[in-house]
Amino acid sequence: MNNALTRCPVCQNELTITRLHCEACDTALEGRFLGGPFAHLTREQLEFVLTFIRCEGKLTRMEAELGISYPTIRNRLQEIIRALGYEPGKEEVLEVSEDRRRKVLEDLDTGKLTAEAAMRILRGEEA
Repeated sequence: MNNALTRCPVCQNELTITRLHCEACDTALEGRFLGGPFAHLTREQLEFVLTFIRCEGKLTRMEAELGISYPTIRNRLQEIIRALGYEPGKEEVLEVSEDRRRKVLEDLDTGKLTAEAAMRILRGEEA
């Protein structure tokens, strides 16, 4: 069985799924159906996503399993993120209150915090 096409081979417009069929009981449903968020991914991209899930998102495990370098894995992951309509690396900026920022800087100045710990807090990585 082949993956469903998502683009018209003539004009490249998005195709609409209009019929679903059950081979077991010969039931057919007609209407307009969404293909889901992964419908536009290529077979290779879907295989990559399955490997990513199987490896629990650990890129070092993916390196060993796929036999490709870490930068290649990151590039492929970013391509898939873009194909799903997101912009890779665009992180939500967490606002640190002025009072919290001042306290972190005071703790850094008095030696209660290391520079690394202060940076993590100011980036919103720690409470």
